[in-house]
Parts: sequence; C-alpha cells; structure tokens
Amino acid sequence: MDINGRPNHIDDYLKQLHRGQWFGYNGQEHTYANLVILDDTKTKPTEQECTDGLAQLQADHDQAITDKETKTASAKQKLQDLGLTVDEIKEAFGI
Repeated sequence: MDINGRPNHIDDYLKQLHRGQWFGYNGQEHTYANLVILDDTKTKPTEQECTDGLAQLQADHDQAITDKETKTASAKQKLQDLGLTVDEIKEAFGI
C-alpha cells in the first residue's frame, strides 16, 4: 500500500487471499515471475487474477474515498440548509 493506504502491489491482493505467510519471493524482486507458494495447501493465482484483484482493491479504495467525500459534502449542505454558516460548520465539525 502507498502512504495513503491505497493498494499498489500484488502483495496487497495476495495478503487478503489467505492468512499467514503462504507466499514469498525467495529473496528476489517482488514480481509475479518470482512468486512462490510456501504453503502446499494453497494454489498460485494466475498473473491475471493478481492484476484484476489489485485493480479491484484499488477501485474499492477509490470508491470509499469518493463516498466519504460525497457524504461529507451532503452533511455540510444539510447543515447549511438548517441555517449554520460555513464558519460554524467548520468550527464545530472540521468540514
């Protein structure tokens, strides 16, 4: 994940598939080509599954941020509709 918590590597996808240290890279660069499965009860996902899984995690993260921004804007507007000023809202709620 990047510093903002957005998934940015196939590791982010792989970590959510199973618990524990079930995959690794044998000390090599963290790329799909170097991916090894350490737990013989688990199967190696395809490269496409990793790519698609990461893309879905990113889309979910981005949507959650958008949803939060939308809800914040809606709440702010509702408070303004009730008669609070922008300064009052900001002071009381930090939005």
